[in-house]
Amino acid sequence: MSVLDRVVLLSGGVGGARFLDGLSKVLGPESLTAVVNTGDDFEHLGLYIAPDLDTCMYTLAGLADEARGWGLAGETFRAHERLAALGEDAFFMLGDLDLATHLARTEKLRRGLRLTEVTAELAAGCGVAHRLLPATEEARPTRITTLERGEEPFQDWLVRHRAQGTLRAVRYAGPDEPTPEVLDALERATLVLLAPSNPYVSIDPILTLRGVRERVAEKPCVGVSPIVSGRAVKGPLAEMIRALEGVEASAGTVATHYGALLDGFVVERGDEAPSCAHVLETSIVMKDRADRARLAHEVLAFAEARFG
Repeated sequence: MSVLDRVVLLSGGVGGARFLDGLSKVLGPESLTAVVNTGDDFEHLGLYIAPDLDTCMYTLAGLADEARGWGLAGETFRAHERLAALGEDAFFMLGDLDLATHLARTEKLRRGLRLTEVTAELAAGCGVAHRLLPATEEARPTRITTLERGEEPFQDWLVRHRAQGTLRAVRYAGPDEPTPEVLDALERATLVLLAPSNPYVSIDPILTLRGVRERVAEKPCVGVSPIVSGRAVKGPLAEMIRALEGVEASAGTVATHYGALLDGFVVERGDEAPSCAHVLETSIVMKDRADRARLAHEVLAFAEARFG
C-alpha cells in the first residue's frame, strides 16, 4: 500500500481550495477526500451559506472567480444591490449566480437531507468528482472576540468589520461532533494533509471536533505553511498570530501551533525551517493552476519519500 492511496486534506479558505485543486490534478477521486471547514457557515437572509464548501466546489469545477478567490466567475450582483435598496442587511455579498447554490442548499436541507448529502449533490451538479465532506452536520460557528466589540460571529468580524479591532480570542460554538463520513475517512486515511489555510479559523475548527485530532495523530501528517516571509498569503492570519500568540508571524509559528501532529512541513524557500518536523522548502505561492499542480506534486513526492 502506498501512502498516497487514501489522502485526506483538511481544508478551508481560498488557499485550501487552491491546494485542493492542485491535488485533484494528481490524485483521482478514489484517492483524495477533502474535509472542509464549516465554522464559517451561517444563515443570511433565510439562506444557509457555506463559504468554504462553495469555494472548494467552485474551484474544483473551474467556475471560481480567480481574481477575488471566492464566488463565481462572471458574477453580477443585481439582486444584492436590490436587497440593499430595500433596506435589507446586505453586508455579505451574494452574487446572482451564487444565489442558486444557496437556494438549492437551503431547500434540500429543509426537505431533511444532511449537509453531507446536500454537498455531494451540489458538487455532482457542478461536475466535481472528488469527495467534499463538510466537517459537521450541525452548525458549529466560529466566534471572534475583540476588545472593541466583544464576541461576534465570524462573518461579522471578517466581512462586516474587515477583521478590524483588537483581537482577544477565537472559540468554536455549538456541538463538536464530526460527521460519520469524516471519522471514517480519517480512519481509512494513509496520509493527512493540512492545507495552507488559517489554522485558527479554517483548520482548528476541524481539529477540535471530537475524535478528529486523535485520528490525525495516528496518521502520517504533512502541513503546508500559509505564511510566506512573515506575511499571510491571503487574509488576516499574520495579525491573528501576533494578537493570539504574542509573537511575529512565521512558518515556524504555524508549525509550533500544530505541534506533534506534524510529521512533515512545507515552507517557502528561505523561510524559517521549524525543528519540530521534517521540512520541504519550495515555492508555496500558487500564482495559477499550473502552480497548484506543481506544489501538489512536490508535497506528495515529499510525503511518499518520507513515508513510503
